[in-house]
Amino acid sequence: MSGRHLLQIPGPTNVPDRILQAISRPTIDHRGPEFRDMAADILVRLPLIFKATGPVVTFPASGTGAWEAALVNCLSPNDRVLIYETGHFASTWCRLAQKLSLQTTVLPTDWRHGVDAEVLAETLEQDKAGSIKAVCLVHNETSTGVCSDIQKARAAMNQTGHPALLMVDTISSLASIDYCHDDWGVDVTIAGSQKGLMLPPGLSFNAVSDKALHAARSAAMPKAYWDWQDVIDANQSQLFPYTPATNLLFGLREAIAMLLEEGLDQVFARHARLAEATRCAVKAWGLELLCLDPDRYSNSLTAVMMPQGHDADALRNVILDRCDMSLGNGLGQLAGKVFRIGHLGDFNELMLASALSGIEMGLTLAEVPHKPGGAQAAMDYLSDTSPRP
Repeated sequence: MSGRHLLQIPGPTNVPDRILQAISRPTIDHRGPEFRDMAADILVRLPLIFKATGPVVTFPASGTGAWEAALVNCLSPNDRVLIYETGHFASTWCRLAQKLSLQTTVLPTDWRHGVDAEVLAETLEQDKAGSIKAVCLVHNETSTGVCSDIQKARAAMNQTGHPALLMVDTISSLASIDYCHDDWGVDVTIAGSQKGLMLPPGLSFNAVSDKALHAARSAAMPKAYWDWQDVIDANQSQLFPYTPATNLLFGLREAIAMLLEEGLDQVFARHARLAEATRCAVKAWGLELLCLDPDRYSNSLTAVMMPQGHDADALRNVILDRCDMSLGNGLGQLAGKVFRIGHLGDFNELMLASALSGIEMGLTLAEVPHKPGGAQAAMDYLSDTSPRP
């Protein structure tokens, strides 16, 4: 096909030219002075993206690696963790914990709502012995388009006085939706490079609190590659304890610069505006959003329910074949029932208008019942609102 492929999945996201150019630089000596200068810059400014004052430990890995690193650094074999299953990725994190021989308590949902702070508090209050060592929450569930209120969840934990660590997955929210590691009392924040940070996959992150570092000193889970302390110690000399992903770090430095140049408040406002325009389109089509709580709509992606008797993957295939655009598929129990529109990272109004026009065309071609005018509704919303916060 002529023209460019439209990548509208909720990650990996489009990589902007500035970052592609940074990544394409010749590889340098990862123990030399040029690398140390770059590492020093990253180590100082990366915590700003998390709104954290403590260390952010970086690994060459996907977000799954960051999940594992969080667990093995803070916990001991057979420790109990509480996982709120708000979607496919929360469920996957749970399975990873079970493979590590951790005991898991799961709070289920219908995958259409976020974390219920009252249910969380009730569960922790019942744990009189304090056997739950960590609470694991997904801030923005990529499979559902539901964004949970982490600040409220932390307040519920504080209300009970329970000593459990709070671990939060921000893989599809960091640098797209406002997130405050320190102010919200998070102990370990999990993130990846391939979404709001606008990089290819390959870097993962743990932002770490003092409480988590203290827990790590007595944690007995086996770990080698994932050991925080090895990375933190090497970072003191602007180095890493292994061969780092040098060219991805070139890109990370550029991504941080781009985010800070735009300003985080403006980044979040841009995502919120484009997300609301997307929801205007979906509602105008007469289709149903998967998320049932308007206060918890995701600004990174929108998950759209298919009408009864119509298959989401068939629609996605038509759109890929005719419009050269990739949309996110339904995951786990949502397979074939939803399609997901990514609107995060390096993204603007005209890119969204193009994506929504392609979806509207695909709905017609696939003979999915809908009303026309969704793309126009989104453009009307964008025309009537300011791009400034």
